[in-house]
Amino acid sequence: MRLEGKTALVTGGSGGIGAATCRRLAAEGARVAVTDVSREAAGEVAGEIDGLALELDVRSAESVAAAVEAAEGELGPVDVLVNNAGIEGEGGFFVNTTPDQWDPVLEIDLRGVMLVTHALVGGMQERGYGRIVNVASEAGRVGSQVASAYSAAKAGVIGFTKTIARESSRYGVTCNAVAPGPIRTPMFERLGEGDGLSARFARGMVAATAMGRPGEPDEVAAAIVFLASDDASFVTGETLGVSGGLGMM
Repeated sequence: MRLEGKTALVTGGSGGIGAATCRRLAAEGARVAVTDVSREAAGEVAGEIDGLALELDVRSAESVAAAVEAAEGELGPVDVLVNNAGIEGEGGFFVNTTPDQWDPVLEIDLRGVMLVTHALVGGMQERGYGRIVNVASEAGRVGSQVASAYSAAKAGVIGFTKTIARESSRYGVTCNAVAPGPIRTPMFERLGEGDGLSARFARGMVAATAMGRPGEPDEVAAAIVFLASDDASFVTGETLGVSGGLGMM
């Protein structure tokens, strides 16, 4: 098992990619803190893997600090951080959006990654070891129609990933990202409901993949666990596409 004896903390761990990642981390031997804005939802996944369920609202520095303190008090210092929590926001062409529609997406998808990383990376540097994996998106690399706020936030995550990698590598801490494409998660299923603009866009994304299908959460989780393990000890600052070829240049 590649993560035997390691402690991992996953944000947004109650469903989709987050839940699949928690299960994969536990299968590889990690002690897993499953965090989510809903502690009850986190508890359902934690119960499956003998993990620790914690409430964590990535919008709040106080909530982040409390969750990190509880996780490290119960499981030990966090070795692996997976910043997965995110929302898609309201779909629509940019000219029809308002700043109020952007704010929650940037707050959760970008500022939330900053807050949780800030709470943990210093300790990783002091101990001389750490693995940070941020869940970005192909939208952050190529841009997505009707998802300007989401694309901007995920592009920010990719840039932030590179900065943390540059600043932390000398301390034995790596920081990488994964860029999922269309993945069969509750978020993507909501996007594809009906026959509106967002739904047509979702179907177009699937059609644009080289494989012609949506991915599964476990396929993203496998990439995350690779980057979190010592198999990726010489990999940092990278963004690994998990998108069925959607992002090929």
